[in-house]
Amino acid sequence: MLASIVPPMATSRDTPGSALKARERVTLTRDIRDVPEGTHGVVKVANGLTWARYWVQFDNGHWVGSVSASDLVREGDYEEFKKRRAEEALRPKAEAAPAAPSASGEGAAGAASGAASRVPAHLLERSQNARARKAAGGDS
Repeated sequence: MLASIVPPMATSRDTPGSALKARERVTLTRDIRDVPEGTHGVVKVANGLTWARYWVQFDNGHWVGSVSASDLVREGDYEEFKKRRAEEALRPKAEAAPAAPSASGEGAAGAASGAASRVPAHLLERSQNARARKAAGGDS
């Protein structure tokens, strides 16, 4: 009775970015050694704590060890992966980083706001005041 009320829990297989498990079918997303992109295979060993990597036996007969999780997708997700990669290639690149402050002091106002450095304004002001005191000879 309780099972009919509680919805089933999502498993790691339901989420696209989750870790792969042994015996899962995968597809390679870039050329690695003698295995071309798009080759299907089976995960034989999954290991790694902070960086997931896998031993994969590919359908072309090659075994490749230490394949990064970023180089593999589940076999059914490969077409979606190719679409996302094509869309990302078409997106404009992010704007370049802001120019370095010039010696004339133009960057001081931007730095004082903390916008460029992400440092809170009160800490930047405290630092600026300490530099002014030191320059005046009031602080050693």
